[in-house]
Amino acid sequence: MDRPNNMAHQDEIKEVFSPQEEVFDRWRRKIGLILGPILALVVYYIPFPLPPSAHLMATLMAGTMIYFITEPIPLPITALLAPMLAIAFGIGRADEVLSSFGNPVVFLLLGGFLIARAMEYHHISRRFSLFILSQPWVGHHPYRVMVALGGVTAFISMWISNTAATAMMFPIAIGLLHSMGLKNSNAYATGMMLMIAFSASIGGIGTPIGTAPNLIGIGMIEKYIARRISFVEWVLLCVPIMLVMCVALYLLLISLHRSKTNVPKKAIVISETMGEWRTGEKNTLVVFLVAVFLWVLPGILGLIFGGQSETVKTYYQRLPEGGVAILAASLLFFLPIDRAKGEYTLHWEEAVKIDWGTLLLFGGGLALGDLMFKTGLSKAMGQGALTFLHAPSLWGITALSILLAIVISEIGSNTASANMVIPVVIAIAQTAGVNPIPPALGATLGASFGFMLPISTPPNAIVYGSRLIPIQKMIRTGFIFDLIGWIIIWVGLRLLCPLVGLS
Repeated sequence: MDRPNNMAHQDEIKEVFSPQEEVFDRWRRKIGLILGPILALVVYYIPFPLPPSAHLMATLMAGTMIYFITEPIPLPITALLAPMLAIAFGIGRADEVLSSFGNPVVFLLLGGFLIARAMEYHHISRRFSLFILSQPWVGHHPYRVMVALGGVTAFISMWISNTAATAMMFPIAIGLLHSMGLKNSNAYATGMMLMIAFSASIGGIGTPIGTAPNLIGIGMIEKYIARRISFVEWVLLCVPIMLVMCVALYLLLISLHRSKTNVPKKAIVISETMGEWRTGEKNTLVVFLVAVFLWVLPGILGLIFGGQSETVKTYYQRLPEGGVAILAASLLFFLPIDRAKGEYTLHWEEAVKIDWGTLLLFGGGLALGDLMFKTGLSKAMGQGALTFLHAPSLWGITALSILLAIVISEIGSNTASANMVIPVVIAIAQTAGVNPIPPALGATLGASFGFMLPISTPPNAIVYGSRLIPIQKMIRTGFIFDLIGWIIIWVGLRLLCPLVGLS
């Protein structure tokens, strides 16, 4: 088959924890397995002033949130189990609850996963990264290498999963460090590893398909606020925030991890080459560009004819973003590599390797959010939060939503954080009588943060496995960058939401 051979550094990458981390993770799961049902029973027997269906939903959500945070069973199973229990308890009808798994945004995620799988399979992202890193202006200074590596990782993560972007760039970075003679932990090596992991998480916020919380936020905003955020609107809002974060990350890393080692300038050598473009790579690139063009086209039409014109409305009716993703991804199974042998750009054996679990987690999160709204639980929680917060302002609620999402992402998955926080902050904002879009966006973007621990996010775990990052340095850097990110997201939303028309 016309695809590149595995590269020398493309070894299997595993999440590696210290013995203390492994003990913590094991006990977290064991305690969560028991604590979830116990907390659910406690909530059930507390006489909250709630309608019966909302009280049952609160009971279910109490146990589900513990399972989301502690992960005693796989998160996708929790996301499936919770809606099924809601049906069994009579909280919602099966056809209504399970319809969330067919939400159009699920198909946007599915199509994006298929295109990303083809890009990984044919090593397009690797070709791009090696091209950038081999440029003369990069190779003359070790900190330029760090900038280039972070920039490439962030850009790639805008289009494929954060974990995949990190797994791809990790062996490249290790090879670069070895070529510099830095095989043991030192300040520069630590900074390089953290640059990869943090840049992957930052880059994911740049496009709707960059990471699952983005699509969860978009889906919930459209469902509960009746406001569609287009691909172009998201990019105009989030890419500037992403770029500021990248600059802040670089400045933080060189200030905390400046190397005292004198690294020879000519030691930075990228010896790996990928040869001529292969047919599979060309086909995948065409499909990728077709998808991006069709996602961006409504914004162009809006500039020409007006955002509310019939032309734009008809386009969205005929080619919604989820439909574009599926149509573009389908081309991968039509464009041939070798027609005589029946070889096409993507075959099903590779396609099935996409992250089906995230699709289930996404659908389950939407189902739970919908049930929280329909039963009135979200409204009750919002009223309770307002009483506690003493009538906060729009931007006070937004700051709180960002912080809450970041904190939960440190101890649970970013997808679980988005599923739990976004419906609540929407309800809080609606109860307060303020625009719920900025708080929802704040929770969405905050869910992509979580930089303090290896267990906070897979990119952190991957680079921690290099043994080049002392845990105390990851915690210190991650904590500072969480605070910096909180401020950048809040300021970015306050400045850009009015310009994009989202406030």
